[in-house]
Amino acid sequence: MSSSEAPGRGPGRGRSPGIGRPGRRGVLAAVAGAFVAGCGYAPALAPGRPAAALAGAVRADDPADRRALAFVQRLEERLGRPGAGAYRLAYTIETLPQGRGITPEGTTTRIHLTGSVAFALSAPGAGAPLRSGREESFTAYSTTATAVATLVAEEAAEARLMHLLADRVVARLLAWGGPA
Repeated sequence: MSSSEAPGRGPGRGRSPGIGRPGRRGVLAAVAGAFVAGCGYAPALAPGRPAAALAGAVRADDPADRRALAFVQRLEERLGRPGAGAYRLAYTIETLPQGRGITPEGTTTRIHLTGSVAFALSAPGAGAPLRSGREESFTAYSTTATAVATLVAEEAAEARLMHLLADRVVARLLAWGGPA
């Protein structure tokens, strides 16, 4: 048996699907690509699309703490840094840690962190919001024997949660399509 043959398989059956012939994944990727191209898919923030007016035009309120900073940074990653005359995004973030995974001794080994963000998007100088809503998500982290490791895990979980919430707000704004 040659080194390219797998035990218990015939000649040529040990090859990876990408060598010599397309595998199922390659065929599926080609079909999916053709389908997406044929249905007129275009990125929401592409020039000429309704949501393109939001690209680089949404300025979130200044962050007051570490959580809000992570939230605003993720918004800017997704929508771009705001320029002059940007829409104002007011937001309020709330989080609630809940102990899970409690040992017989009463020690909490896992924390479930839920969060929500209420938001309102307003035009420059306008009083009434163009869009508003509330998004929720959750994440979790494990506590460990050391306080430092637990603190690092908590901060990472908060950052993940803020990214999830920001992504949900951006998705809601992009689904709206931007101002007419």
